[in-house]
Amino acid sequence: MQHPLTELNGLTPRRRFLGKIAVGAAALTALSVPFDLSASPTASPDRLDRADPDAWFSQLKGKHRLVIDVPRPNEILPFAWPRVFLMTNIATGTPEKENNVIVVLRHDGIPFAFEDRIWAKYKFGEAFKIHDPKTKAPATRNPFWKPTTGDFTVPGLGNVDIGIDQLQASGVMFCVCDVAMTVYSAALADGGDPAEIKKDWMSGLLPGIQPMPSGIWAVGRAQEHGCSYCFAG
Repeated sequence: MQHPLTELNGLTPRRRFLGKIAVGAAALTALSVPFDLSASPTASPDRLDRADPDAWFSQLKGKHRLVIDVPRPNEILPFAWPRVFLMTNIATGTPEKENNVIVVLRHDGIPFAFEDRIWAKYKFGEAFKIHDPKTKAPATRNPFWKPTTGDFTVPGLGNVDIGIDQLQASGVMFCVCDVAMTVYSAALADGGDPAEIKKDWMSGLLPGIQPMPSGIWAVGRAQEHGCSYCFAG
């Protein structure tokens, strides 16, 4: 029987990439290594301790709580829904600080957890089919990190503050799936050492992004802590 990866040779680069992911996902059934806390970047004063993902959820003290599940890019929706949730709760009498939103970046949604350097170096725009809203070409930057005024406008609302940094300033919490980072960094290693590639990725996580053992683990934990569920993919 031919090895599954051998059968990928005649496919387009995108399909070969997705094929590698499918093979890697199947291999997860044999995964026995626990979440490597030492692989997480050292916490700095502006970041909660990344060595304890369970403790991260202790921040949830708001009256209204929502977890937004982002398994794939979906235009502006993964970042618009947190802002809409906050705006409409404010409009109905709950101050912004009394609401909690968690955005879980998992599966194909993990690129948004990284800085521009990682996007450009590993060609995230091509690999994940994410286009830059300004150039309409495959993105070589994270379009939702520190956008400028006018980058995102919505009819009837005008300019909307849906950048990750803008949402973080409003108390929105972001986390990213460690399993997906492991699988995708290996798939994009292109002959390099997967462990070194992942180390590079981890060094390029945006400030305030919390690695989680898995995205689905984080979705479950958020609901255990009183968050309602919203699918944004």
